[in-house]
Amino acid sequence: MTEKDWQPLSRGQMAARVARDIPEGWYVNLGIGIPTLIADQVSGDREVIFQSENGILGMGRAPNPQHVDPWLINAGKQHVTLQPGGAYFHHADSFAIIRGGHLDLCVLGAFEVAENGDIANWATSEADSAPAVGGAMDLAAGVRRLWVVMEHVTKEGKPRLVKRCSYPLTALKAVHRIYTNLAVIDVAVEGFRVKETVPGLSLESLQNMTEATLIDDRAN
Repeated sequence: MTEKDWQPLSRGQMAARVARDIPEGWYVNLGIGIPTLIADQVSGDREVIFQSENGILGMGRAPNPQHVDPWLINAGKQHVTLQPGGAYFHHADSFAIIRGGHLDLCVLGAFEVAENGDIANWATSEADSAPAVGGAMDLAAGVRRLWVVMEHVTKEGKPRLVKRCSYPLTALKAVHRIYTNLAVIDVAVEGFRVKETVPGLSLESLQNMTEATLIDDRAN
């Protein structure tokens, strides 16, 4: 299969694909990077309550440039809006929500995810966009479900879905589902189960871009 036979999803399309799977009424934390785009992709007729660990509950879409509130930002220091009924509060109260198990879902970006669900999404190098742990360890341990959204391979073409993470770990066996620009993959006891691929992409081609073994579960 040649590259022209299939088209990877854009960052916005990846966010929209994740948004489609979030049930109405869930309380959801969004990590920095692609996950922050998800709030913009939830349709107006559905209610999903987004939380930001810097102290927001009921976070809305990104604001129009002419309506920016300079004091209202998410954990990634991006300007956001507040939904009707939303609130902002102390950082410690926000982490009490996270550590208390009150969030249905967290969606994080990652450098790597291992076939057993280990996640690595932080680094110590100043060259990396996420140079510190932040709230990711608390989120991975405290939320009911953890999904990851990321590019399937690095800019150099190296797999991000691996047998064992080479980056420092954020959490052990924490990831339930992975959304990439090529596929939707569940993390099961037996390994990576492919639920969906972009049109035209074969499992063989996806496997060639994945270090860990993939299980075809697209018909189920």
